Amino acid sequence: MDRQRSVAKVWRSQPTLEGAGVRLKRAFGFYEVKALDPFLLLDDFHSKNPDDYVAGFPWHPHRGIETVTYMISGKVAHRDSLGNSGVIGPGDVQWMTAGSGIIHEEMPERTEGMLAGFQLWANLPASHKMMRPRYRGVESKDIPEVTLEGGARVKVICGRVDATVGPVTEIITDPEYLDVTLSSKGHFVHAVKSGYTAFAHVIDGRGYFDKNRSQSVESETTVLFSDGSEVEALAAARMFRFLLVSGRPLREPVAWRGPIVMNTENELALAFDEYRNGTFLKHRQ
Repeated sequence: MDRQRSVAKVWRSQPTLEGAGVRLKRAFGFYEVKALDPFLLLDDFHSKNPDDYVAGFPWHPHRGIETVTYMISGKVAHRDSLGNSGVIGPGDVQWMTAGSGIIHEEMPERTEGMLAGFQLWANLPASHKMMRPRYRGVESKDIPEVTLEGGARVKVICGRVDATVGPVTEIITDPEYLDVTLSSKGHFVHAVKSGYTAFAHVIDGRGYFDKNRSQSVESETTVLFSDGSEVEALAAARMFRFLLVSGRPLREPVAWRGPIVMNTENELALAFDEYRNGTFLKHRQ
């Protein structure tokens, strides 16, 4: 096995509609589950037109997963069945573990300028699918930023960069979630645990994920890496910004329909039956 992870696959985000009619770009989803285990879905929402997003995501359930919402600009109001409420603002993160079941809504606020952000879904192992739900809201000011040699600035949301540890800890799949910005022709090397799934999603600019610069990638592009113990990135003539995410694969069966992800079709059917008959929520405030 090579130390440096090579580019295994590259693909472009595809437009789709979600929620009550929110226009967004899907980086990956249902058809990439096996390759990206434990990650299920990554949505990229960005628009200057409020009509694209103001309908939002009214009350809906989740079970068996974690959702990670990271705002780049704009604001999203959130409420859930645990009694949590608040606003996710620029640079903020909401890390929600649905576990046994949570019902929530996410409603973008109509503001001047761009609404931009990402939502990542991560699977939970069978042993934790019915765990007590939990909600973690992290403000931008509490997310450390590290400046490295080579022209890299890294916001450490989850995981570690050198001696800096992100504020989101004790996550079951042992993930890392980094927001990396390279200056023009900047260089970044980061250790990633061997055997873990790792991908990058390009936010802005253009760059490379191999020393030979054989294939450039740009915004709205996702890169899946082969196995290895480190990822390398190089910026092209201008800046290069991307999310770098990794986690421990579960290697378990996936039964997925809409907002609920379980291990078997029977578990999935039970979850929807419980939602319809009012017994879905196992834990409240």
